[in-house]
Amino acid sequence: MRGSRSWLALCALHGVASMVLWWSQEAAVQALVWRSAEWHQAPWTLWTSAWVHLNTPHLVGNQLALGALTAAGWWLRPTRVATLAWALSWPLMQMSLVMWPLIGYAVGLSGVLHAGVAVLAVHLLLGGPRALRPWGLLLAAGLLLKLWLEHGWSGPVVWDPGNQMSVVRAAHLSGAAWGALFGALGAGWNRWRARRAVA
Repeated sequence: MRGSRSWLALCALHGVASMVLWWSQEAAVQALVWRSAEWHQAPWTLWTSAWVHLNTPHLVGNQLALGALTAAGWWLRPTRVATLAWALSWPLMQMSLVMWPLIGYAVGLSGVLHAGVAVLAVHLLLGGPRALRPWGLLLAAGLLLKLWLEHGWSGPVVWDPGNQMSVVRAAHLSGAAWGALFGALGAGWNRWRARRAVA
């Protein structure tokens, strides 16, 4: 239960902060946006940019996805180590976007959400109860299929005419990669602690 509480607390932080910034003044919000050429002068944007959204569909879509991830956390009970893995993926996902020169700035929760899904999938596959491993496999397969269809490595930014905004698919890719890495490290840590306790 304690593990799931930490996961739910991080979900709540993302949801509340996103709503607060949505209603904040534009000047204040712009100071929280990550920009590839300036982020080293404003390192807090590695975290805060995830809470900035460009329009209502952008915000609503990410809030709905966050709600699904929150429900998954409530049901699957990820450990505190899984929550830490998700938290560590958050700023590194944003920082990784400098690898794509086309990306001048990036906002929104989608990259962080992809990291959370990756952490959950790996957590279930490598460290979760055997009965829940099929859910980990399903999450991993769905995430990999989405990333493959998006081709974020070759098309890091695409225009979404429906929502009238650019979608930074590279953020989805980097978020999933960091989430999988830290999720695997966290699962390994949990296994090591379990073996040490038995010994």
